[in-house]
Amino acid sequence: MLIIPAIDLKDGQCVRLKQGLMDQATIFSDSPAEMARHWLEQGARRLHLVDLNGAFAGKPKNETAIKAILREVGDEIPVQLGGGIRDLDTIERCLDDGLSFVIIGTAAVKNPGFLHDACTAFPGHIIVGLDARDGRVATDGWSKLTGHDVVDLGRKYEDYGVEAIIYTDIGRDGMLSGINIDATVRLAQALTIPVIASGGLSAVEEIRQLCALEREGIFAAIAGRAIYDGSLDFKAAQEVADAGGL
Repeated sequence: MLIIPAIDLKDGQCVRLKQGLMDQATIFSDSPAEMARHWLEQGARRLHLVDLNGAFAGKPKNETAIKAILREVGDEIPVQLGGGIRDLDTIERCLDDGLSFVIIGTAAVKNPGFLHDACTAFPGHIIVGLDARDGRVATDGWSKLTGHDVVDLGRKYEDYGVEAIIYTDIGRDGMLSGINIDATVRLAQALTIPVIASGGLSAVEEIRQLCALEREGIFAAIAGRAIYDGSLDFKAAQEVADAGGL
């Protein structure tokens, strides 16, 4: 199982939010590229980037920082990006810049035809981000709750041909309160494509629990605030994951 460090970008800086609130940002680095290099040296085998400004604006806003990260990492590991990706031209530009995967969130819910077209045009490169609270999917930078059920949408997107689904419990993200393992497993069991757990990872014990459920379809877990404030040692966490949770 992979542990994937998150680099959240706001105004060109590496930050972490609490529950997706832009006014609850903690700045961890003025150089996202240096942070990417740090995680690479710590053993990261994939990076997860989020353009927070882009998520609210509806189009990428931190392209300078993203390109700097891609130059720093080169082709050493895959990099995935979410936030404001809502048209095919943007996807093409992202992939041309060197990103391995793009994550579609709000646009997947509001414009499923676009998601279908993206999967057709860029097979193997499209991941869907399903962000939810109490099983209901949220959109627009988590600011709006919809009536859509997570599992129902996951099955629909699987039929479209998405590469994987990132499931985030937005009530836990940035709160160090633990991943919602039960909800993540329910989604993974309903699908055949991989599910990436996200939102609140805070302890090695959770990684052990996720490893025990890897055969259910949980491919990876995204780590954010905990690896920045030191409550979770990333290198040690990946070593536990590599050992199958032992």
